[in-house]
This record gives sequence, C-alpha cells and structure tokens, in this order.
Amino acid sequence: MTTTTNNASPNTADILIIGGGMAGASAGYFMADGAKVILLERESQPGYHTTGRSAALFFENYGNATIRKLNKATRPFLESPPEGFATDPLMTPRGAVAVATEELLGTLAKELEQSPSMERVDGKTLFEIAPYLDPDRIVAGAYEAGAMDMDVHAILQGFLRGLRAKGGRVVTDAEVMGLSRAGGTWSVETRAGTFSAPIVVNAAGAWCDVVGEMAGAAPIGLIPKRRTAFTFDVALRDGTTADPSSWAMADLCDESWYVRPEGGRMMGSPADEIPSPPTDAQPEIEDVAMAIDKIQTDTLFVINRPHSTWAGLRSFVADKSPVVGFAPAAEGFLWVAGQGGYGIQTSAAMGRFSAALALGRAVPEDMVKLGLTKEELAPDRPGLGRK
Repeated sequence: MTTTTNNASPNTADILIIGGGMAGASAGYFMADGAKVILLERESQPGYHTTGRSAALFFENYGNATIRKLNKATRPFLESPPEGFATDPLMTPRGAVAVATEELLGTLAKELEQSPSMERVDGKTLFEIAPYLDPDRIVAGAYEAGAMDMDVHAILQGFLRGLRAKGGRVVTDAEVMGLSRAGGTWSVETRAGTFSAPIVVNAAGAWCDVVGEMAGAAPIGLIPKRRTAFTFDVALRDGTTADPSSWAMADLCDESWYVRPEGGRMMGSPADEIPSPPTDAQPEIEDVAMAIDKIQTDTLFVINRPHSTWAGLRSFVADKSPVVGFAPAAEGFLWVAGQGGYGIQTSAAMGRFSAALALGRAVPEDMVKLGLTKEELAPDRPGLGRK
C-alpha cells in the first residue's frame, strides 16, 4: 500500500475505520504503523456498546478452531504488551471450571475431549476451586487453570492511546450517514463531517451489515445476539458472606449460566444468545430472573436482588468465525466483523491480521504457523448464511 501521510485535509486519511470498539481500536493501532488512520465512533466515547459490556475472561480453548488460533496469537501481546501500552498487567490469574450435574456428565466428557488443557476435577479439589458450588447438585468439573481476567478498559485505552501516538485520530459522535466511492476514494458522511480515504474498515460491531449495505457490499448474514449480565452481593445459604476474589469462574457445561468474581461481588449471566436488531441493548427482567433461579439452584448463593444489570450484543455469522477481508464487490472496503463473544481475547491477532490486509502485507508468520489463512476469515467464504 502507498500511503499519503501528508494529506492536506484533516478529514482525509489513508484508512478510515468505522467503529471504536475493540475491533476498530485494535485494527487502528496496528494499521497506524504504516498509514494515516482516522477512527470514527458513533457514540460519545469508544467502546460504549459490546466492548464496554464484556465479561472479559481470556480462555484459550474457548471458541471454534479459528477462534482458538486467534486466541493463541493474541495471548503473547496481552501477557507482554509493548512498553507504555498500559501501566498495570492486562491479564491476571483467575481459573475457570465448567461444571456438571449427574445428568450432564456426558456433556462434560465431550468438553474434556475437545480441550486437552483442561483437567477433570471433583470432590475436595472442585470445591476448593469454586467453594460456592452446591455439592448436592454439582458432581464434577473441567478446570482450565490458565484462564485469566482481562482488563478491558486498559486494553481498549492502550490501543486508542497507541493509535493517537502513531499519528492517528479518533473522532467521536460521528455516526455514519452515508458512504460513496469515486475515483478510488471513499467519502464517509457522518454527523461530525465528511471524511475520505482509499480504504474503509467496517468495524461497526452489531451495525456491520448496516454499514456494508450503505457501501454496496454483499451482506455477511451478521446476527447480533443479546447477552444479559448482572452483579450481586455475596451471600450464602448458611447466612455467611465471603471474599470472592480468589474464586474461579464457573459455568454449567450446558451453557445455561455462568458466574465469576467482579469487583468484590459476583457477576452472573444466563449465557443467553437472543437475536436482536443492532441497538443499545438493555436487559430484560425475565432473563435476569431466569438466571438468578438457575444459579441459585446449582450454587450456594442467595440472590435477593441484583446490584446492577446490563446487556450487550455479541454478533455472529453462521459459522461463528470472524469475518476479516476485503469485500469482493466493494473495492477498498474491509470487513472486520463477527467477533461474537471473543473480541477481547482475539483483539491483538484480529488487529494484526486486518492491518496486514489493509497495508498489503503478508499474514504474520506466527499466525501462518498456527494455520490461520485468509480464506477461513474471508467475507465470501462458503456458508455464511447471507440474508
């Protein structure tokens, strides 16, 4: 790619990125190494929607085969970020255990087969890892000792701060109203003005297909799905309280609930995936009540009322792998979409991969060694279930 870093207009760049969540911020951070980048965020602050509502656990064996490659390629960056990226560690030890009732032991066995880094635990060991589990209900677990908490705010701000330090620009309150292309240049009309560049990166999260339609790109069949979460104070059936900071995250292996420590409290979720239009997602009372009932059934927690509730959208295509690649029918339009629930733990790899495409460079060698290919992330791959 030939860059034009001395553009006369402040609203002209080599690359425009639509979306200031983790996908757009990480892409911008790496693209700014070789291009002038402007990031356009529709809200008053980046990361308002899905990124700011993430459960944020790094779990290398979470997701399909493609996601796991991206997880592995991201881990070194999060464990040892560049100097100045953050003041504190981006990841801290947590541990995670998928648990089973007697009826779910078959499901747990399949999870252990698919995740060789997990070990089966039961008895005393299981209840030391997660002492809040009900021993009359939970009989075994699959433990991932390497699961880590991620500091989402620090990761997002590190990417944004780095983007700016490399000469990039972040524009907020810049909802996209229209896109057009002429003479090899995209014009993006926003509420903050009109911006132009040869390349537009579509990192608009749940709105990616909406933005794609504006650009004349074929849809990728993106389906935003609402996930509900809430926090609650630690109170146990025997009337005691406890400090949860050392406890592992736990989820029922049929994915009907999960809990994890969160700022001196616990966070809970029904692990729901409810199709939704792209919107500012809000929690439904019924979803919260259902999750509370399930969690209280399988644990020792007494949840009288949630401390806080929220919801976010996790966007998927049919095969649940991300979409990264140039749209065949829209020159210079690069998709970075469909991260689902994996956007934080794949952030650095997604950013590096998309930057390689945008800058006309080869896929990074470490990802090639993991077997990651352009074809498995391409927007025109078979089976995306386009609308």
